[in-house]
Amino acid sequence: MSDERDPRLTHLAADGSAAMVDVGDKDDTVRVAEAEGFVRMKPETLQLILEGNMKKGDVIGAARIAGIMAAKQTASLIPLCHPLALTKVSVEIEPDEALPGLRVRTLAKLTGKTGVEMEALTAASVACLTIYDMAKAVDRGMEIGGIRVLAKSGGKSGDWTMTAEGVR
Repeated sequence: MSDERDPRLTHLAADGSAAMVDVGDKDDTVRVAEAEGFVRMKPETLQLILEGNMKKGDVIGAARIAGIMAAKQTASLIPLCHPLALTKVSVEIEPDEALPGLRVRTLAKLTGKTGVEMEALTAASVACLTIYDMAKAVDRGMEIGGIRVLAKSGGKSGDWTMTAEGVR
């Protein structure tokens, strides 16, 4: 799919100052975005988490709730984001022995005038940060990475998906 959008940055006014985009004239459409991230850790740390033996409690459950809560607060965290009435947020966290660590995948959805990529990214980021926070007592060397949008649909710019070869 070719990208025929205006190449200018949308959050800049004519004088170059930061500005919130006016979405008032846009049509309401179903908009969905998926994002991901990971937390790489020692194999022993992953095992403690999976066995439920972390002193702070259920790492995966807490991270899932934190990610959902964060998605709902995105407009409070990112200055030019619109407050959105999300209709769905999901946070899936799976062990990955190859990392080793945990992979986080999020989805944000609504019917509205603007996309939900930032909400999906915020959910993934905060879920990863929560995992780090809950496990740092046993593994301060954990690495958070791979935060990116995987797919988006809806709106004038259309649908796209991240593939191994790039965006399609």
